[in-house]
Amino acid sequence: MNDKANGNANEKKNDNTQDTNAQKNGTKFDWVTSRSSCTLPKVFATLRQQVAEDVTTRNGLRPDLAPYEFSLTDDTDEFTVLLKTKDVKRSVSFQLSEQAIAVRDDKGSPMFQVTLTFDDNGKCKLHANEKECEFWQVRRMALEGLMFA
Repeated sequence: MNDKANGNANEKKNDNTQDTNAQKNGTKFDWVTSRSSCTLPKVFATLRQQVAEDVTTRNGLRPDLAPYEFSLTDDTDEFTVLLKTKDVKRSVSFQLSEQAIAVRDDKGSPMFQVTLTFDDNGKCKLHANEKECEFWQVRRMALEGLMFA
């Protein structure tokens, strides 16, 4: 690409970045739609779907004739990942409440809670153990000990 064409491409890229920033900083940013997706029920549903994928992936990584298996039980406001072996049954549960998503071990003891904030950049942020987390980090915090102990 010659320098002139390269310069035009960079200008277009900068224009697109400026347009995106203008949409978020100006009146074009649809904060209502973005905020409506940042609710505990919607985040809970996303976590449920992603945890189901994690269970499928983890089961696919088991050796042939492995003496253990992972499964998912599902209810309206709660889902549980189960580890089943001949002698042991352990689990981690995710429960939706009005204020948070509670993550508990198989004895019902709290592991941590997930809360949400909608920040000034229009992003939905998950918080657990006083840290900002991505979805995968929340899932790892909840399931790593169960899936890889």
